[in-house]
Amino acid sequence: MRIWDINPGYLNRQSLLGEHRELHGLVSIMINGKKGYSKHPETVRWLKYGWAINTRHQLLAAEMELRGYKDKSPVGTRSNKFKWPEIFIDTPYEQFKILKKKYVDKEPGRIPFPKSVQELWAQHKYSVMARDYNLYKKIGTEINGSGKCTVLKELSQELTKILRIVPEDKGLRNTLQHMWGYVSKFSDLTGKELNNTSQANFLSIIQKLAKENDEKYLLNSTALSELMVWIRLAG
Repeated sequence: MRIWDINPGYLNRQSLLGEHRELHGLVSIMINGKKGYSKHPETVRWLKYGWAINTRHQLLAAEMELRGYKDKSPVGTRSNKFKWPEIFIDTPYEQFKILKKKYVDKEPGRIPFPKSVQELWAQHKYSVMARDYNLYKKIGTEINGSGKCTVLKELSQELTKILRIVPEDKGLRNTLQHMWGYVSKFSDLTGKELNNTSQANFLSIIQKLAKENDEKYLLNSTALSELMVWIRLAG
C-alpha cells in the first residue's frame, strides 16, 4: 500500500496506475469498512482526509489523461475539506530517492528526478506561481542566490505542501499566460481567441502543443497536469 505525496508526474506508468489501484482500495476501506490494509500506516494517515484522497485521485487522473489514459472511476469522499494529512511516512525527498532506486533500468516518469534545487524549482515554479505570485518571486530569488539557499530536502517538502493549496482563478489565468509563452510560436491562435476560451481548454491547448513539439520545459513541469484539477474544481 502506497499513496505518494510528490506530484504524479514523477511516477512512471507502472507506479502511476499502481497508485491509482491502491487508492481505490483505500477508498473502499474508508467507505465500506473493508478490512484489507485498514491497519496499514498509509491507510491510517489518510483515513480522516476524504477530500484530500479525492483530490489526490484527481491529480492521478489528470496525469493519466495527459499520458493518454482515461479514468472512469471517480472517488466520492469529501470529509475534512481543504485538509491534508499532517505527516509523511517518507518525506518527499525520501520518496524521490525510493523511486529513483526503484526505476533503475526501468522506464522513468514524465518528470525526471531533480538533481539540484534549481531543477526542482524549475519543475514546480508554475505550480507555485498559480497559488502565490509573491511567494513565487521570493523562492525564485532564494534559489538564484540572492537570498537564503534552500537545500533540496527542505525545498521538496515545502513545495509539496504549497501544491496542496487551492489556487485562485486570477493566479491560474496568469500562470497559463506564462506557460503559453513556451508554445505560442507553434500556434496561430490570437490573443482574443485565447481570452474567450475556458481555462480548461486553454490548458488543453498548451498540453497538446507541448507534447507535439517536445517542449521540455513544460513537459518537465508539475503544472502541466496538476493545474487541470484546480481549473475543473473552480468550474
